[in-house]
Amino acid sequence: MPQRPWSTLLVVSAWWTLYGLVTASQWLSMEAADGQVMAPMQAVRLALASAWLWIPLSMLLLWGVRRYPLERGRLARSLPALLAMVLLLVLLRALAVIVLNPWVGWYHAPPRPLEVLLTSLANNFLLLWLMIGAAHALLYAARARQRERQAEQLQAALVEARLQVLASQLNPHFMFNALNSIAEVVHQDPRIADRMLVALGELLRRSLERQSSPLVPLREELALLRHYLDIEGLRLGERLRVEWDVAEEAGEAPVPPLMLQPLAENAIVHALALRLSPGTLRVEARLDGERLHLAIADDGGHEAPTTRHGSGLANLRARLRQLYGDGEWLRLERNRQGGTTASLRVPRRPRAAPGVAT
Repeated sequence: MPQRPWSTLLVVSAWWTLYGLVTASQWLSMEAADGQVMAPMQAVRLALASAWLWIPLSMLLLWGVRRYPLERGRLARSLPALLAMVLLLVLLRALAVIVLNPWVGWYHAPPRPLEVLLTSLANNFLLLWLMIGAAHALLYAARARQRERQAEQLQAALVEARLQVLASQLNPHFMFNALNSIAEVVHQDPRIADRMLVALGELLRRSLERQSSPLVPLREELALLRHYLDIEGLRLGERLRVEWDVAEEAGEAPVPPLMLQPLAENAIVHALALRLSPGTLRVEARLDGERLHLAIADDGGHEAPTTRHGSGLANLRARLRQLYGDGEWLRLERNRQGGTTASLRVPRRPRAAPGVAT
């Protein structure tokens, strides 16, 4: 049952107008006892006038059902109230017929009020109860839709709350690792350590700006990743080379914040940082139909991909399940360079897309 009065009035008016036209067409196809057929204009006038009388009465009835619904715990109050409303509507319709009859012409001669009232009672008492039943069906359907919307809102709020919890777990983990990296070089080269602290401050500032958003444009996630790789590049020097292969059209795709950093961290910690010779980290991003493909690959280390089970990856997998549902969104595989490729292949839009920060 629509909650806006004007939309309800429009639907009710359209229904009774259609009902009046159908009634008029039936009268035109019927012959009277004397073999005469009703004139078209007369049939339309009588049928529409009779149908349109139901418009205000139906609105009053819908209001009564909303106020006094027949439901458990309210029957003792609602049933007498609806019965009184039915009798009132029977009386109002009889009075309307008496008042409007000189213009409409339902009766050829002025009708007796008692006769009109008894006719209204006989014709409309059961009909009004059927209308009450239909009004209850509309009321319960509207309530069901409202509960469904509330359930969807609660589910979205739950997903966002879980994502916030996972993000709050990820930030301390990232801070701990970044500070460890800085601690490794602070005594060896204070100048580089100072630059790493400046880069870390910028990285934290940018990440905190988007902390309240479950999704950010990929271009912002890539900017955060660049800051992280700048820090690691200062620590590792020439041992870390970074290649970027990012399609421009993928930049606006929404992704979870700090999604790529754990993948880059695993590649560096478990492969590139263990090497004495230079290693390469490759970052890829492209759109593939309705999917966003992301990949971070290294060119070799001492660990197989199956041994990489850090808290960052576990956290990322949990966040992906919250946003996209069950599925193998993240895969770790050996690549041709002898290293590991962490690939993400996710829908361009999450299952229940929260707002994307812009």
